Amino acid sequence: MTEIAYDKPLPALEGLSKEFYDWCRQGELRFQRCKCCGTFRHVPREICAQCSSFDWEWVRSSGKGTIFTWTVVARALHPAFGNAAPYAPVVVEMEEGVRVLTQMLDCPPEELKIGMPVQVEFRAVTDAVTLPYFRRA
Repeated sequence: MTEIAYDKPLPALEGLSKEFYDWCRQGELRFQRCKCCGTFRHVPREICAQCSSFDWEWVRSSGKGTIFTWTVVARALHPAFGNAAPYAPVVVEMEEGVRVLTQMLDCPPEELKIGMPVQVEFRAVTDAVTLPYFRRA
């Protein structure tokens, strides 16, 4: 994991969200999987949307996925992102079927392609928060 200077809003580290980011801090991308029907889910929540079960577990992801979609932000709406524009928030569809909103590390917006294979890479942005970013696979 690499620590970088980070001046943007951070995720709230509470409840199931904290558990997700605790796994990221350990260098593992994990998603919830329902123990009843086997459906993966993200963002973390208590109940399965498929079968309404409360019985679930954290399962390690392969870390592999493909770009599902993206958009190019030319004018940031939040001041912390002003110097980063233009940038491209990317939605990655993971092998497990869940989708993650993230950013690419090595790919300018004009080189993004739907279906492009990607791999997770973790970046420690504070002592408490490690974020999952992606690189071309």
